[in-house]
Amino acid sequence: MLARTRENLQSIYVLIFLNVAFFLFQYQDQERYRYLFSFDRSRVLSGELWRIFTYQFVQSGPLSLFFVLLILYIMGSAVEATLGTFDFMALFLLSLFGSVAIAFGLNIALLGSFFISYSLLFVYAYLFPEQTFYVFFVLPVKVKWLAWIAVGVLIVGIVIGNKQSIAAAGGVILSFGYFLLRNRRPALPKALRPDLPKKGLDEEQLVVHRNLVLYQKIKKALGPGTAEERAALAASILPTIKAGVNICPPRDFKPEHEDRYCARCEGFAECSVRHMRLSDPALAEGETHS
Repeated sequence: MLARTRENLQSIYVLIFLNVAFFLFQYQDQERYRYLFSFDRSRVLSGELWRIFTYQFVQSGPLSLFFVLLILYIMGSAVEATLGTFDFMALFLLSLFGSVAIAFGLNIALLGSFFISYSLLFVYAYLFPEQTFYVFFVLPVKVKWLAWIAVGVLIVGIVIGNKQSIAAAGGVILSFGYFLLRNRRPALPKALRPDLPKKGLDEEQLVVHRNLVLYQKIKKALGPGTAEERAALAASILPTIKAGVNICPPRDFKPEHEDRYCARCEGFAECSVRHMRLSDPALAEGETHS
């Protein structure tokens, strides 16, 4: 069941907590903390296996921690909500251990979590390429361009022989490759477009087609439609809601997204009604008073 396999357990808050907790300990004795928890191949071989995981929590200072938390909260939470906790944690760990594998082979010391930040940025940019951030709260830049800049920085670092960039590339390749294999889906075929007949479609395709047709009706009702039409449409959807399906946060309702995740989901009916209520508060009030 797609909606359940992509359940969001909000593990991102555990990672945020660990970063803050480790930093508070680190701040008391930074040199000793780096000595104990950064990645060092010789010490890993001597049995200090925790370094494979803890190097990500060793920050260079408060500013570094701020940007790590910002990326985790803004990008990490969105990626987890979209992919589900299982795929998000798999991606996260592959990025972590991919960098470690390169670092182990080339005897590179690792310190900090910018290795993982690359992976989160690239996946986020792939999922939400048109999302705009305001650099210094003034300059608008789409996240896809930020990702391309990061790609350039990474490539330059590799070319000039920067060992940290080489290690980061290992994590990026492994994690992003996993993401594409697990989540990349082809654009909607012509046969599934809501304005074309549904003849010859299999059961799953019929579900997608039906949901996309329904979404077109919702857009029309929320646009030029009347309050009575919106109420009638919402009432017709309610009986089709499937109980017990885990649904995404309100802003994640994207039926027209190229991967058609929402249109395939069993929670589509429930999200449709919620979308209508959020878009037309009067509709929700009317149902409450009726």
